[in-house]
Amino acid sequence: MNPKKIVDNYEDVAIGIFGSHSAKEVGMAAKAWGFKTVVVVQKGRDKLYTKYNRHLYDEVIMLDNFKDLLNKEVQERLIELNTIFIPNRSFAVYVGYDGIENIFEVPIYGNRFMLRAEERNYEKNQYYLLEKAGLRYPKEFKSPDEIDRLVVVKVQQAKNPLERAFFYANSPEDYYRQAEELLKAGIIDEEGLKKARIEEYVLGARFNANFHSYALKDVFGDFDFVGFSDRRQVNLQGFLNLPAKDQLKINVPVKNEEIGHFGVTMRESKQQEVYEACERFLRTCEEEFPPGIIGMFGLQGAIAYSHENETKLEFVIFDVSFRVPGDPAIGPTSPEMRNLSLKHGVKIEDPLDLTMMEIKKAMETGRIKEIVT
Repeated sequence: MNPKKIVDNYEDVAIGIFGSHSAKEVGMAAKAWGFKTVVVVQKGRDKLYTKYNRHLYDEVIMLDNFKDLLNKEVQERLIELNTIFIPNRSFAVYVGYDGIENIFEVPIYGNRFMLRAEERNYEKNQYYLLEKAGLRYPKEFKSPDEIDRLVVVKVQQAKNPLERAFFYANSPEDYYRQAEELLKAGIIDEEGLKKARIEEYVLGARFNANFHSYALKDVFGDFDFVGFSDRRQVNLQGFLNLPAKDQLKINVPVKNEEIGHFGVTMRESKQQEVYEACERFLRTCEEEFPPGIIGMFGLQGAIAYSHENETKLEFVIFDVSFRVPGDPAIGPTSPEMRNLSLKHGVKIEDPLDLTMMEIKKAMETGRIKEIVT
């Protein structure tokens, strides 16, 4: 059945939440806007939601495995509850793109067909879209033997499908030595190494630029900027807390595993470039994956000097999140929340308030099928 037809029969809406990644963020925003909520959790990793934050969820669906979300009876229950599902990274990884695109009938707020673009081995991936949009991203090296500068190697961790084990190399010899150490330690495997992306290390100040794109553009405008943030990573953060002479004493592979976030700001003279990058990226996504991006997304990168002009600063994009970035620091630390409250005439305390605001408006105006796929 078509999710747009399903949602057209809804008399009210419950917000569907995947019990990982950003489930607390979504739950708080949904409850603050008066929505009923339903969280899907996996046995053994559910207590954060079913015990410590139970007040955020009206209904709990307990699964033996997250992949069971595709089971017919689970989907029927979600549809019976009038669910609109909010996608996050864990949803994409554990349920899988084929299942989300072809089996999962529950209406999704956002574009379910864009989640796959985060994968580097997909033909129309984020780099394809960045190239089409004319945006700068790090130079890629197709082979380790091409390495002629400092590079970062983005390789999937062998035992964690959500995270990658970055390492840095400045020559082919350096690459092969470190790759061998990580393989022996079991941190990565041969398959992951074959699929790894080798790209120049961009010397610049890191900024995750977070946005919300609207389906009802005639009501809310094209998009809103919601704030900048950066990542805290294990075990990289521990290394960086040590003096350089002591870092050299530790012979442990560095893992860039995301463990938290913090808010940052950017001087106003450079912000226009970030807004313009967002605008160009959105237009490209609309052409390549109609109807384009709906909801929260992030352009994650750095401000660095141009290759062509060493006095010019550019926004270089490392990664794109085509769904909730999963950063609860944005709301409390971003000055944009006050700005957005003034723009929309309602209290905006968190970026996901914008998601709930659009869902509520779509319900009130009979346009609910315009915001789902």
